[in-house]
Amino acid sequence: MITGAASGIGLGLSRRFAAEGMSVVMADVEEPALGEAAASLEQAGARVLPVVTDVSSADAVGRLRDAALAAFGGVHVVCNNAGVGGPHGPLWECPPGEWDWVMGVNLGGVINGVRAFMPVLLEADAGHMVNTASIFGAFAGALGPYGVSKHAVVALTETLHFNLESAGATNVGLSVLCPGAVNTNFGTSARNRPDWAGPPLEKSPQEQAAAARFDELSLRGRSPDDVAGIVTDGIRSGRFYILTSQNRNGSVARRGTEIVAGGPPTVPFP
Repeated sequence: MITGAASGIGLGLSRRFAAEGMSVVMADVEEPALGEAAASLEQAGARVLPVVTDVSSADAVGRLRDAALAAFGGVHVVCNNAGVGGPHGPLWECPPGEWDWVMGVNLGGVINGVRAFMPVLLEADAGHMVNTASIFGAFAGALGPYGVSKHAVVALTETLHFNLESAGATNVGLSVLCPGAVNTNFGTSARNRPDWAGPPLEKSPQEQAAAARFDELSLRGRSPDDVAGIVTDGIRSGRFYILTSQNRNGSVARRGTEIVAGGPPTVPFP
């Protein structure tokens, strides 16, 4: 079961898991794109169940779980992957609707996935859960509410690891995916921004330039299929932190040093 499965990393994971011979439950809030993505996998011979899902809704994720179990009788790999971007400017200028949207999808979606699917894995005493964070969740804060949400996903998954350890759930694996630049349409995630979040925040010239640099990095990033291969290898090897590149390792290591030294943090990238 993969959320955010209509495009990007989610679609890459769906293709890879189907190629591995798995039945795939594809969840996404973007109905037309989800239908097209599912149809492409079905035409290649995969068993696919597309389920339109807003991961920020606990009820919707509960229905997703029920649909997966009804269709296939069990779930063995769960990828809480759906995510959105948001503004990059000063946090005090970010309106409440923007916070609620970004945190609701990026963090709330993972929380809802854990609450709905972890009991299924525990009851079967088998399986693996992958929560998608970001490399921006592993070094000093950046990218506004997005970075905040991804730090929270890393912390959530680390806590969940200790929970599983305490419960003696040795047959249920867990990973947090912290991808670097990936060539996706993530930069246009505002296309799925709900009306209740209010009008988009007008970007300053500095923020527009930062967003353009971020989009440029994404275009030069790994392909979603490459990332899906890294995730598959990580699941097989039982890797907890799954990184997709090494170019930010220095920033990750420096954060720990700065915390111990008392900081403050330095800018993690040019």
